[in-house]
Amino acid sequence: MSVLPSIFSRMPWAVSALSGASRRNGFLRALALLVIALWFSVPAALAQQAAAPGGASMTIALGGDTDPANVSTAIQIVVLMTLLTLAPSFILLMTSFTRFAIVLGFIRSAIGLQGAPSNQIIIGMSLFLTMFIMTPTAKRVNDEALQPYMNKEITTMQFAERASVPLKTFMVRQTRPSEVDFFLGLSGQGPTATEDLPITVVVPAFVLSELRTAFQMGFLIYVPFLVIDFLVSATLMSMGMMMMPPMMISLPFKLLLFVLVDGWHLIVRSLVQSFAT
Repeated sequence: MSVLPSIFSRMPWAVSALSGASRRNGFLRALALLVIALWFSVPAALAQQAAAPGGASMTIALGGDTDPANVSTAIQIVVLMTLLTLAPSFILLMTSFTRFAIVLGFIRSAIGLQGAPSNQIIIGMSLFLTMFIMTPTAKRVNDEALQPYMNKEITTMQFAERASVPLKTFMVRQTRPSEVDFFLGLSGQGPTATEDLPITVVVPAFVLSELRTAFQMGFLIYVPFLVIDFLVSATLMSMGMMMMPPMMISLPFKLLLFVLVDGWHLIVRSLVQSFAT
């Protein structure tokens, strides 16, 4: 508050206005004094701190910049932020994550369990299985694209082109030819070689094929549990226990069947082997 005498020495109008007020307005006079002191003391303190030698400084320019280097850097930052935002979508749509997550969700629904295993466990297991399946592809991306790019041997566009080749190879190997032909027809393109397929055709064809495969596997998973539900319902109807919920009786039997056949091992092994072809 050492700046207050200098402040009021430069504001005679404020001093006279405050001294002419009545004593009944003492609270208002004190409040006005505090506001005036803060109004002038905060900029003065900031100016003194900015003028101190050796202090850190930061400049933020809000106006336009015509320097091409700065403009290109800003564009690269925008592109990087966009890629970080779309990274979850890339993981979902361009890897084996979709098939794992859907099939594991079908298992929980077929057994009749609502919260076991939880969504966090299903997503986490799907993510680590995806890492296991995608390790060879990620190694190719690292060797053929990332390392040369980090060593400044290729440009950004060349890095994107080289990185897309292993991913396209993986997706095309798991995609039905009919799905690729369907999207090629929608895009107005004729017969195209596999290595020349655009990523805008490969990704939707791969996702559609993955959904179809996952739902087929889910149907096969549902069949034995559905048979158990039918048997339990028919037994309860024959015994005249129509008020008894069939799910209450069938759930232990389904859990027992799933444990006896080592269901988790069979499901995970089938999922992993389905990507080997």
